[in-house]
Amino acid sequence: MLSAFNRPLPVIAFIIAALLLDQAIKYAVEIYLPMQELIPVLPFWALYRTHNLGVAFSMLSHLDAWFIVALRLVIVAFVLWLWRKTGPEQHWAHLGFSMIIAGALGNLIDRFTYGYVVDYILFYTQTWSFAVFNLADSFITLGAACIVIDEIIQHRKPKPEAD
Repeated sequence: MLSAFNRPLPVIAFIIAALLLDQAIKYAVEIYLPMQELIPVLPFWALYRTHNLGVAFSMLSHLDAWFIVALRLVIVAFVLWLWRKTGPEQHWAHLGFSMIIAGALGNLIDRFTYGYVVDYILFYTQTWSFAVFNLADSFITLGAACIVIDEIIQHRKPKPEAD
């Protein structure tokens, strides 16, 4: 199954499916969730609609919106290049690159659609809370984890002996 992610068609299908899911959830959040009101789901997890004008965790929110759009496009292009240059046996890396592309495009669509990124997932306790994020951010984070896993797998493989 993972080997499918080193071929363009399955990757495109995955990215489209991820984008549709991401955008459908964000649309529902924009329509149904009140702005900046905590809606508990579990004792440590809540829905909390907010708007992110920056990149991950609101970093760079002071920069021009078009600069952030251009930055995201450069990142997508770079990750596509990495995906093409990665060996066919590096299944986890291919999955990771696909997830990063899907997440980056999902947040980029928000920028064009709303002028900001829709965030809505909050993990918290009585004394601590994590940054509010969304499904696209999760794709990016899990994608990076897949790439790290692939690097560990590749590092542990026996090296061919030189003649």
